[in-house]
Amino acid sequence: MKEQDKNINRREFLNIVGLTAATTTATLYGCTSKPEKSSVGNASLAVPTDRMTYRVLPGNEDKVSLLGYGCMRWPTIPSPDGNGDLIDQDAVNELVDYAIAHGVNYFDTSPVYVQGWSEKATGIALKRHPREKLFIATKLSNFANSSRENSIAMYRKSFEDLQTDYFDYYLLHAIGGGGMEVFNRRYIDNGILDFLIAEREAGRIRRLGWSFHGDVTVFDQVLAMHDSVKWDFVQIQLNYVDWKHATAQNVNAEYLYGELEKRGIPAVIMEPLLGGRLSNLPDHIITRLKQRRPDDSVASWAFRFAGSPENVLTVLSGMTYMEHLQDNIRTYAPLVPLADDDKDFLEEMAELIIAYPTIPCNDCKYCMPCPYAIDIPAVLLHYNKCVNEGNVSQSKGDANYKEARRAFLVGYDRSVPKLRQADHCTGCNQCNEHCPQGIDIPKEMQRIDKFVEQLKQETLPG
Repeated sequence: MKEQDKNINRREFLNIVGLTAATTTATLYGCTSKPEKSSVGNASLAVPTDRMTYRVLPGNEDKVSLLGYGCMRWPTIPSPDGNGDLIDQDAVNELVDYAIAHGVNYFDTSPVYVQGWSEKATGIALKRHPREKLFIATKLSNFANSSRENSIAMYRKSFEDLQTDYFDYYLLHAIGGGGMEVFNRRYIDNGILDFLIAEREAGRIRRLGWSFHGDVTVFDQVLAMHDSVKWDFVQIQLNYVDWKHATAQNVNAEYLYGELEKRGIPAVIMEPLLGGRLSNLPDHIITRLKQRRPDDSVASWAFRFAGSPENVLTVLSGMTYMEHLQDNIRTYAPLVPLADDDKDFLEEMAELIIAYPTIPCNDCKYCMPCPYAIDIPAVLLHYNKCVNEGNVSQSKGDANYKEARRAFLVGYDRSVPKLRQADHCTGCNQCNEHCPQGIDIPKEMQRIDKFVEQLKQETLPG
């Protein structure tokens, strides 16, 4: 990267709002205030450079790496002026270079990822590689302002930030929330879908599709537009829990994938790890996974599940850390597809997992920034971590009450700065409309805050 680009980039990143070290710290330390158990497998194994699995699907001649890079969670570092965090462009470059050297060629971003800075950071990193060897995917994320003027401006800004003159894959972002009324407002009434179809005809978009969260009626109706629009691909949430046990606003992935397969529309997969929850499991489930394949990581089971269906084009992973990137490359270089008994085994694991009362937060950060500076994902992830570790006590009579109480409280203060904790929630509900998982965030903030106070005051039922 040119020194000029580096300096401009860092100077611009200083004012990112809502990115804090707390999120990264929560990921690293979780409930116990100790580094979490690694989700990777045998780190001593070599990372192949020439064995990546690629998919070429009917009607799509692109040779796409089965592992796709999701650019939602780029690494950050503290801002020198103490005002939030900034994207660590050097680390992004290193991750991108390593991924490409090991066969990854699909990169997925959005104008709203990393508080609006993902496209720029991704563009800087990718510009250093031959454009024709990469597949760049981005989205029209016109949630806040869906006017024709604003939508087209957002579309054109993506070209500028990603430093490209065409997009390989372009998506209508996160349709489904709000029903067909919202879909029509964002893409039909303003003529934007017709505009994007024309852009595809002009070659500035090579493949046009959409990502889905929410109302299955929207999925069905937009999919029915295939006869006229000719959708090139659709991005869905798929993992071995959501396959048959989707919660909140999500739809069982078995249905979503099946409908795409019927029509021969390639599926791009998001959330194969459920925002990391399928790599941070209760100990007894981890033991079962390890007994079956001792050298494989916990996460590899989820990635093998997501990559095994033949109509999957690529599986996206937001890999913030090099060890996670390396582990995922090992899983897909090459993919060992799941056998039928493996699928049955994972269904058993899914039934065990859903018995744990975790909050379905995927750490997407769509709820951020909070107007009251609460680090919503960090609060929810800490709570989930403690649930999985058995450190959410129901009463003072629990056998491990003292240890669990200390682990929760100490981990909470280390994971989330006091000024960004749940007690600052005012219930404004601004966050709820942005959550693709349908979490009632203020309700959960209030519940967690009440639980924290009960732990502090030692007023849990006896």
